[in-house]
Amino acid sequence: MTREELEHIIRASGDVTNQYEFVIVGSQSMLGPVPRPPDVFTVSMEADIYPLQTPELADQIDGAIGEGSQFHQTYGYYAQGVGPDTAVLPSNWMDRVHRIQNGNTNDRVGYCLDVVDLFLAKAAAGRDKDREFCMALFEHGYVTPAAVLELVPFMPLEDKQQRTLRATIRRWAKAVRDAGHDVPEA
Repeated sequence: MTREELEHIIRASGDVTNQYEFVIVGSQSMLGPVPRPPDVFTVSMEADIYPLQTPELADQIDGAIGEGSQFHQTYGYYAQGVGPDTAVLPSNWMDRVHRIQNGNTNDRVGYCLDVVDLFLAKAAAGRDKDREFCMALFEHGYVTPAAVLELVPFMPLEDKQQRTLRATIRRWAKAVRDAGHDVPEA
């Protein structure tokens, strides 16, 4: 997905829900802080999105421009209507969002996660594709172990889960370092 395609999804989500502000979580929120990232970050053809003020309208997005919709068939990408609880995020994540708002969004606003918050959401989810994405964030220098470890205490996780998350982050950083990439020590 490209930044322009994400802008189209924001615009279409506004048309479907008659809402003004949207939150984008998941991998394509990367397109907020980094409008033209390397290809490894743009392979997904879906943007996870919900209306900020009325997240319950995400079902309308899913139905109108979601997977398998006419929108999807026409453009080759689609929106996944999600909710605020879809991603596990640090308590202060909204302070770091990146705003997308322009003519392509019909002046609707898309709030994209900062890369540190995106990393933590993916790390907390812990799927194989999330591990690969997080390791690529280290490899390309978009986040450092220190920056993400600093936010772990703000994650809504029990102490044991936070310890596991810290260990996972350090293990991934070491793996990327061992593969020959310059990743600072945590």
